[in-house]
Amino acid sequence: MSNAQWFALIGAMLLVMGVTSTLLKRLPVTPAMLYLGVGLMLGPTGVDAFRFNPLTEAPLLEVLTEVALLISLYSAGVKMPVPFTFSQWRAPLLLATVSMAITVGLVAVFAVHVLDLPMGAGVLLGAILAPTDPVLATDVQSRHPGDRDRLRFTLTCEAGMNDGTAFPFVMLGLGLLGLHDLGEGGARWALVDVLWGTLGGVGIGVAAGVALARLGWRLRGAPQRQHLLDDFLGLGLIALVYGVSLQLHALGFVAVFFAAVALRQTEMKLAGKAARQEAAVQVGLPTEPATEALPTVSQGSLVFKEQLERMSELTLVLLLGGSLYLDSWSWPAVGLALFLFFVARPMSVCIGMLGRRSVAPVRGMTAWFGVRGIGSLYYLMYAIQHGLPQGQSIELMQLTLIVVALSIVLHGISVKPLLNGVWDRRLR
Repeated sequence: MSNAQWFALIGAMLLVMGVTSTLLKRLPVTPAMLYLGVGLMLGPTGVDAFRFNPLTEAPLLEVLTEVALLISLYSAGVKMPVPFTFSQWRAPLLLATVSMAITVGLVAVFAVHVLDLPMGAGVLLGAILAPTDPVLATDVQSRHPGDRDRLRFTLTCEAGMNDGTAFPFVMLGLGLLGLHDLGEGGARWALVDVLWGTLGGVGIGVAAGVALARLGWRLRGAPQRQHLLDDFLGLGLIALVYGVSLQLHALGFVAVFFAAVALRQTEMKLAGKAARQEAAVQVGLPTEPATEALPTVSQGSLVFKEQLERMSELTLVLLLGGSLYLDSWSWPAVGLALFLFFVARPMSVCIGMLGRRSVAPVRGMTAWFGVRGIGSLYYLMYAIQHGLPQGQSIELMQLTLIVVALSIVLHGISVKPLLNGVWDRRLR
């Protein structure tokens, strides 16, 4: 397709989505399903108007998926409820760590014994497919910072963390294939990739988020009253935190998510303190000068980030459709997807949530809505870019693309009927 045809296609799709947004909310269809359908229709599966080869375009696709994930992780982080409590976060923490590791192990076992892959490739495949997606799962994620729905919070928080916690398992798979130094007995992997990577990512993110929140609050407060560009501040926080984390070998995705969480949490604490001071002044209590309620960086930059997130979803899913051929739908790939959706994900959630009190339908929905998407594509491109042999690259690419495509379809079809059913029971 020529550049003119691409412009026309993207423009037409944006117009259609803008006009039919209300109608789509009533139908069991998600935007990602429509983008995938258009990609399949115009790609090699359909009229063959365009083709996209992820193997030859791995550098481009790695950057596109990386940027999309960073924006989505920031958006997810600033939607987390305030205040932070460990009891509230315990479930998603378990899902992003314990359930993540179990999923990797189950997929690795399936890959070795059913797909006849070597152990290193099996672990790598498990790490690629284990993280749930913060980009394509918008229908089951928190809709705004004040959304208190337990299911949405759990899925959003899990997706925000496990795109980062999957990285050590990717490095483990590459190490078993001889493409990464694991150290003597795996010591370097455990200490650097897992322990330091996680703690360093959380620490860098929290420190940067708190610092930006306090700086923004001070600059907006009296007597400065400065006007700030929230969109630039949000993008700057993402880029700075991610870049510093990578330089220090910490988990960049974890750092960006927790930077957004810390930014939102700190801003809301400062706003609450200002409100209490104002209330004290009104009842005549001695206090410091009150600070007028001010806009926040997290809230001000969220709308722009959500628009970028939708644009990245459209582009990447369209390219996914253009990557699939009729013979891509092999039985091993379809079998892997069904095993992941109906065995590995539910089993890992049940084990990870042992001892947790939760309503059975909510636990079941958490087990089902492990949407796979952009995170899996990123880690696949990352592995290809870090020396994965061509034969294994092609095999893992075919498996991953089919799993993501089936996730878009199966989870997309079921999301509205299942969620509406849960909500109806709650109301009754």
